[in-house]
This record gives sequence, structure tokens and C-alpha cells, in this order.
Amino acid sequence: MSEFVDGSEPEPVVEDGAGRGTQGAGGELGFSSGGRAVPAGVPDPELVQRASRRRYSAKYKLAIVREADACERPGEIGALLRREGLYSSHLGKWRAQRDAGALGALEPKPRGPRAPSADAVEVDKLRGELDRSRADLATARRVIEVQGNVSALLEELLSKSATETDERRAQR
Repeated sequence: MSEFVDGSEPEPVVEDGAGRGTQGAGGELGFSSGGRAVPAGVPDPELVQRASRRRYSAKYKLAIVREADACERPGEIGALLRREGLYSSHLGKWRAQRDAGALGALEPKPRGPRAPSADAVEVDKLRGELDRSRADLATARRVIEVQGNVSALLEELLSKSATETDERRAQR
């Protein structure tokens, strides 16, 4: 282990998950690469955080383009862009998108599965009707079969009854 001139130990370097090391513990002074003392809790000005891409909604883009189109005096568009933190290239791209009718297509799309098409809805409806019709047909066939069995049973009972009645008459 190396030691500083004053005999103290250096703070361990801790990886933050993005490959950048941070040094020091809370409440202590750390040293940046320039040798300056940086108070704890203050980010090191020499370490730049990873920038995130700015995203603008289509509604915002359209509002800015309309506001820029309403500017009449020299310097108004520049003031608008400075106020909003935009570049003139943004305005140019957004105007081209507006003219091409693409700003409406830039609206955020709803997340999740897409809604089924009208054809798919109709197919599902027809399949449900077909399944119900098949179930009704199977029920009707079972009813007809049961009626046939009941009819056969009644015929058998009637024929037995008729033969028994004939036998009783014959015995008398």
C-alpha cells in the first residue's frame, strides 16, 4: 500500500457501475487530479456525468415552431432559442417535420400490445358464434338420442304390457 507524505492512507477507489471511479468517504476532503481539495458532497468539476439525450414531445415542437413563426423583429428567434435552450438546427428540423406532416407521427405511442384490428375482432366474434353453434348442435344431438332411447323404451314397455295383457286374457 502506498502512503501520502503525511503518513495517511489513500481512500479506496469505488467503481460506480459505469466504469468511473469515485474516491473518498462522506465528510472528508478528496483530491481531484489537479491537487485541489474538493469538499464532500460537491461533485468534482473535472468529472463530467454522462449526458442524456433530450427528448421533446411533438406538442412542444409544434408550439416552438409556431412561436418562432410568429416572431417578426430581428433577434426574437434567437432570444426564443436561448430561452428554451435550443439550437437553430432544432428549429429547422422541426419545421421540415411539420411541413412533411410528420409531427403528428412523432407523438408518443401507447405502450403495450396493439389493439386488435377490426378483422381480428370480427374473426374472434365469428369463432365464438361457431363454438356456441357447435355446442348447441351437440346438445340437440344428445337430446335427440335421449328421445330415441325413451321412445324405444316406451315401445318395449308397451309391447310387454300388450303381451302381458294378452296373456292374462288368454288365462281367463
